[in-house]
Amino acid sequence: MHTSRHRSLLLAVAGTALALSLTACQDDSGGKSSTAPASSGTQASPRATDTSGATGPAGSSDPGRSKAPAGSTGASAGSAGQGTASTPVCTARDVHITAARQDGPPYTHLVLTARNTARHSCRLPGFPHIQFLESHKQDVTAVARSKPAAPVALAPGAPAYALVKLSDGGAHEDNEPVSAFSVMLEGDSTVIAVTAPGSGGVAVDPAKALTGYWTPELRNGADDF
Repeated sequence: MHTSRHRSLLLAVAGTALALSLTACQDDSGGKSSTAPASSGTQASPRATDTSGATGPAGSSDPGRSKAPAGSTGASAGSAGQGTASTPVCTARDVHITAARQDGPPYTHLVLTARNTARHSCRLPGFPHIQFLESHKQDVTAVARSKPAAPVALAPGAPAYALVKLSDGGAHEDNEPVSAFSVMLEGDSTVIAVTAPGSGGVAVDPAKALTGYWTPELRNGADDF
C-alpha cells in the first residue's frame, strides 16, 4: 500500500514536469512566432532605404533624379537663350562710334569703331548704314564677303570694327570733301553724326564708297576692297 502511494506520487510529479515542459515549448513557439514579424519588418526596412536612396527603383527616387536633369537642361537652354535671342540689339544709345584713317596717303579707307558704352551686353548685327553726302541719300553699299559668321556680341566696353572704302585714291573731280557723316545701326533709325578724321576731313567718291560688316576685330587685308 505504501509502495503504491509512492508510485502515484512519482507519476504526479512526472506529469507536472511534463506539463511544465509543454508549456515552455508553447512559450518558445510563441516567441518564435512573435520574432517572425520582426524579421519581416527588418526586410521591409532595406526596401524603404532603397526607395529614398539614389539607386532605389521606387518612384520617390525616380522623380528626384528626373527633375535634376530637367532643371539643369532648362538652365543651360535658358542660358543659351539669353546669349542669343535675349541679348538686345545695340542702339545708338548703347554705342559710341568714331572714325580713323587707315594706312597712309592717299587715305582711301576709314576704320569705324563702335564701342559699347552701356552697362549691358548687346548685339551689333549687319553693317553700318552710312551716308557721306547730303546729295547722295542712299546708303553706302556693303561688301558681302566681309560678313562674319554670327552677329557680333559686345560686352560692356567692348569694340566692334567696320572697314570703309572712301575712294580709289588720287585726286579727281568726283571726290568730295567730307568733314562729318551719318551712321545708322541696323534696327535703329537714330542718326549718329560721326566726325571725319583730320583737320580737312576726308575725300569721298560716292560711286566708289563701300563698307564692311561689323566684326569683333579688324581683319588685316581680308576686307581690303
